[in-house]
Amino acid sequence: MMPVLLFPQFDPVIVQIGPFGIRWYALAYIAGLVLGWRLLRYLVRQAPPVATAVQADDFLTWATLGVVLGGRLGYVLFYQPGVYLTHPGMIFAVWEGGMSFHGGALGVAIAIVWFCRRNAIPLLGFADRVAVGVPIGLGLGRIANFVNGELWGRPAPESLPWAMIFPNGGPVPRHPSQLYEALLEGVVLFLVMLVLSRQERLRARFGWLTGAFLVGYGIARTIGEFFREPDVFLGYLIGGVTMGQLLCIPMLVVGVWLMLRAR
Repeated sequence: MMPVLLFPQFDPVIVQIGPFGIRWYALAYIAGLVLGWRLLRYLVRQAPPVATAVQADDFLTWATLGVVLGGRLGYVLFYQPGVYLTHPGMIFAVWEGGMSFHGGALGVAIAIVWFCRRNAIPLLGFADRVAVGVPIGLGLGRIANFVNGELWGRPAPESLPWAMIFPNGGPVPRHPSQLYEALLEGVVLFLVMLVLSRQERLRARFGWLTGAFLVGYGIARTIGEFFREPDVFLGYLIGGVTMGQLLCIPMLVVGVWLMLRAR
């Protein structure tokens, strides 16, 4: 038997004051939104400019609503519609977990469309700037998943040096897939988007950076899903794909279309 790592027992609550507590997951959302907003203030003014720094400030509230409402409703509709429609009161129990990136992406997309129309901002140009900072929140969110000991990976071979036993994952050594996804969806995708966004010719092709993000995320998430244990209430779908991989297909299609259209 090869030695395996035991999951470190992180406390999901950073600070507890009476009935109120600050969780790592909430902090990840807040940090992702704040860092993305600071980057957006810089990018919208780069040539060709698409908005002002003040407008980027105003969009922070819209983005927050899009992420939270879209992420929650996406999880309800994509993953457990039967449960939540039977018990609609559970939809509002966000402290019990259950957020979907694909739902959050749709929520932010709607927020961008609405915000840009109200402020006469070029839609795809503004979306391009927003897309560059999204991987920051994705990476932090995956790290929070790891801290919470949730969304663990599939069984790993005993020879894997970093195979880990999770508290609720049984005695089987597993891939720490949250960290794989944090690396792919967060670090790697952010560096790629940052390098691409530094090229004025790409910034000038409105929609190209948004398409590049959608394609990059679709590829990163699809790879990560091969190491992640599917949700127990869903399992594997037709052909052995997971719900996460299935939801990435339209993202890849739209991403490729946007990049071709921008050319």
